Amino acid sequence: MTNMLRRSLSIEIVDFIKNVNNKNIKNFTKSAFIQQRKKIRPEVFKELSNTLIKEFYTDNDLSIKLWNGYRVLSIDGSIITLPNTKELSLEYGKQINNTTVEIVQARASVMYDVLNELVIDSELSPLKIGERILAKKHLKKAIINDLIIYDRGYPSFELVYEHNRLNIQFLMRVKTNYNKQIKNFVESKKKNQIIELRPDPKNNFKTKNFEKESRITVRLVRVKLANGKEEILMTTLLNSKKYTIKMFKELYFKRWGVETYYDELKNKLKVEFFSGYSSMTIQQDFNVSIFISNIQSLFTNEIKEEIEEITKERQYKYRLNKNMSYGLLKNRIINLFNEDESVEITEELKELFRTYLVPIRPNRNNKRHMNKYRTKRKPKVIKNLKDAI
Repeated sequence: MTNMLRRSLSIEIVDFIKNVNNKNIKNFTKSAFIQQRKKIRPEVFKELSNTLIKEFYTDNDLSIKLWNGYRVLSIDGSIITLPNTKELSLEYGKQINNTTVEIVQARASVMYDVLNELVIDSELSPLKIGERILAKKHLKKAIINDLIIYDRGYPSFELVYEHNRLNIQFLMRVKTNYNKQIKNFVESKKKNQIIELRPDPKNNFKTKNFEKESRITVRLVRVKLANGKEEILMTTLLNSKKYTIKMFKELYFKRWGVETYYDELKNKLKVEFFSGYSSMTIQQDFNVSIFISNIQSLFTNEIKEEIEEITKERQYKYRLNKNMSYGLLKNRIINLFNEDESVEITEELKELFRTYLVPIRPNRNNKRHMNKYRTKRKPKVIKNLKDAI
């Protein structure tokens, strides 16, 4: 299951037996595999991922990237298309695209360390469960020195209150018409202002942890983008001398890391190529993909300095080719868990990863096509992004 099952299960089983260096593993059928995987709870792969993450953040201060002492996280969601079966449609929900075709989709949500490129927490839920609800769930994995960045779909007094209760810092982009306080700030033309955020008086406070009179001190910051547009940011980083307006523009841009992660998950790891049709299989495959992406990131973090050193004389800076890295992990990842071979395989993978690099060309802006997924169908893959797994 950790070997990225994206092809026919029969082919995957043949390759597994060929590549795993364990004489005790004999040939088995697709049916046998399907029966045995039912005994493995999807949460197993979350625990494996948690173990990796805990190890990375323990006694590894020199390798952990921070921003002003904070671990910079971003919470964001995306839609994952599932196999169109009755079981999955009842559990996750159906959507109709513009061709009136019904498709089954789920809501994915991750809390992502954008500087160290690790998924701290993840969920795959029915579409009816909103992003803010999933964000609150992710906060259980946050720690005191975290700073979490959100896009404009997330701001709510309830989420702000939860951050305040847990003493977790945040930076949120807010709509200019979010509430009267934000509207007043927009009209004032001020670049920076500290306000006391108030809850919507229309709330049913009987179901909330806060009251109508609750107030939370936040800071509003106006930033100007390269295209001339202005955005309003809301944060708990109140010290204007320590955290300047210019810093917030650069900080919010780091949220882009979670956007590119979903591209990685869907187009490089092929998370939507599920290896089965049951809800358990869907959850297994999703959690396995998150686990594998964290393994890949740990390899990347270990060799980043080496890549910088061997490419320092070149015209551009270079980074790892992520698509190739997943292709190289395929069939090798099995033996990473073999104690007798893990060291040898690890060194082989690092050497291969260092071989396949791509240049980072500065100031390149690709036009963003906001409606390319409007039909809920993937756009065509361009020739330099062929499948690697």
